Amino acid sequence: MRELSGKTAFVTGGASGIGLALGRAFAQAGMNVMLADIERDALTTAVESLGGVGPGVEGIVCDVADPASLEQAAEASYKTFGRVHIVCNNAGVAAGGGIDNIELDTWRWVLDVNLMGVLQGVRTFLPHMLAHGEGGHIVNTASMAGLNSGLGLSPYSASKFAVVNISEGLAKQVSELGVGVTVLCPGFVRTRMSESGRNRSERYGRVPTLDPASEAGRLAARLADLGKLGMDPMEVAAKALAAIRDNKLYVFTHAGAEWRAEVNERFETILTAMDEAAALGGS
Repeated sequence: MRELSGKTAFVTGGASGIGLALGRAFAQAGMNVMLADIERDALTTAVESLGGVGPGVEGIVCDVADPASLEQAAEASYKTFGRVHIVCNNAGVAAGGGIDNIELDTWRWVLDVNLMGVLQGVRTFLPHMLAHGEGGHIVNTASMAGLNSGLGLSPYSASKFAVVNISEGLAKQVSELGVGVTVLCPGFVRTRMSESGRNRSERYGRVPTLDPASEAGRLAARLADLGKLGMDPMEVAAKALAAIRDNKLYVFTHAGAEWRAEVNERFETILTAMDEAAALGGS
């Protein structure tokens, strides 16, 4: 989508972090923007912060883990702005623990938001995009954690691996239908991801308390510190905007030697196993 002015973008997780930065970038490009977020007060503040930036910015409270809530947010967007052209399935949460103490409710929460939220965003908006015939683009926020297993047994990594896979498959299916797909894979970005437990719904139970001295506690603290020193979300948004305009599938915000080494190690292990299978006569 080369021409964005006058079109409409819908962004989940839009009250802060990458979502808010995406909303600002779209507004600056002349788009109408609907910010969707589960955090009501932060959403109000976010909408106010974009006042006057673009032709129209509105907010809608939305829980992406609830299909009905997402559908209601979509209907509100159509009613307010008409047709939606860009959908950013960006809402995400992070949680984990050691291999022996990740609660099942934590798995359900992370997968419902990070994975099912993306799937439901696609299911909700793709038919609308295809029906209006003006073209569209879907941006799914994954992570560099969706390309390597450095975090070990982690609901976050598992969900992001799935988002990468969904995005790759979707791109092939809609490439001839006027809809582009981008999977956004950031490294460490200055967001409140480490505090995402603040928005954990009661249906998933309490937020587990990690022992700061445990391996899981130390990992969580380290990741939080790295996030505070991470990339400015507006830099991420700029890269995503460029990918939308150029119809690029992948956006990697961090491509340093450490990130590349982790990805290479995984791919080399896979290719070695395939070579071994071929040598044994596998077809």
